[in-house]
Amino acid sequence: MNAPNENIALAHLDPLVIAGRAYRSRLLIGTGKYKDFAQTRAAIDASGAEIVTVAIRRTNIGQNPDEPSLLDYLPPPQFTLLPNTAGCYTAEDAVRTLKLARELLDGHTLVKLEVLGDPHTLFPNVRETLRAAEILIKDGFEVMVYTSDDPIMARELESIGCVAVMPLASLIGSGLGILNPWNLKLIIEQAKVPVLVDAGVGTASDAAIAMELGCAGVLMNTAIALAQDPILMAGAMKKGVEAGREAFRAGRMARKFYTASPSSPTSGLIG
Repeated sequence: MNAPNENIALAHLDPLVIAGRAYRSRLLIGTGKYKDFAQTRAAIDASGAEIVTVAIRRTNIGQNPDEPSLLDYLPPPQFTLLPNTAGCYTAEDAVRTLKLARELLDGHTLVKLEVLGDPHTLFPNVRETLRAAEILIKDGFEVMVYTSDDPIMARELESIGCVAVMPLASLIGSGLGILNPWNLKLIIEQAKVPVLVDAGVGTASDAAIAMELGCAGVLMNTAIALAQDPILMAGAMKKGVEAGREAFRAGRMARKFYTASPSSPTSGLIG
């Protein structure tokens, strides 16, 4: 079972803590683009993810009682469901969508906010995002926010009370990986809330790089759902996130340019 650990004291030694709740897994998984709900569940099990995002405008979680519900495959007692506002282009649409999610999920307040600015690139509209975040936070929501990799905007979103900042690595669904690691580093270094890469991851090495940079976690959907073998890719992403996190905690050796340093002793050699 991938249930979230509500007691930080009993959590893993290196937990991901969001809005006061601890999670063993630092990999967050979306639920779109799979062939069916059964494959969605199989991929999430393989990933080890405990936080699962749900596009409220595209996925049935009770809005349509005559259709299969995602909740039948991902029951809330086993996972932390993270309603998101995929497909919203204004602050008003995003706020309305998350209020609906709160009703459908019995008062659930942890949400992922995204307000898009362009239907072709799905790049965020940061002005509308900031406006929606302010409204939601005043209404008691705990907002994890998708944004550009602008360090100033990330700082602004944290300052108004967002519980996690989620800059893109590259465009949603592009699979291009991390295009600007320097901006991510700036965001990570100044942030006091978790910074998670959201969007653009294509394969396990992208996830590992994000974690090596110091990200608290990685959120992905397309990279797993559209892989030739989504279940196998989900397992690979789990390993990539774990390896990257361990490498970050271990601290890599310093980079050196033309200063060879043999790994074996040079004194006391036989013969």
